[in-house]
Amino acid sequence: MSTEYDGRQYVGVDLHRRRSVLVRMTPEGEQLGWVRVDNDPVALGVELTKAGPNPEVALEATYGWYWAVDALQAAGARVHLAHPLGIKGSSYRRVKNDQRDAADLADLADLLGDGSAAQVC
Repeated sequence: MSTEYDGRQYVGVDLHRRRSVLVRMTPEGEQLGWVRVDNDPVALGVELTKAGPNPEVALEATYGWYWAVDALQAAGARVHLAHPLGIKGSSYRRVKNDQRDAADLADLADLLGDGSAAQVC
């Protein structure tokens, strides 16, 4: 996967209690990379810097999302929260895993990145 892409990037975060998965994608839907990180604000911020300046990020509003939004916004991201029951695509997939969930969220960040959704404050 290419890590030298310097265009706009969208990031999906599949947030869990101890670790999370981040997927970076181009506006065309090409996956640039994915990583599993420990849930730590510094680690999350370091990984987000790979997405360039001001990336659009989507994550599910699951238990404990507050700290992640604070860390992502501190790193310059525009964050969109997705209601877990509102993400219907994953329920129709045959294969469900954290990387796929994060990729679906990155696609959602691309859709929401046009300004149609409010930024989380």
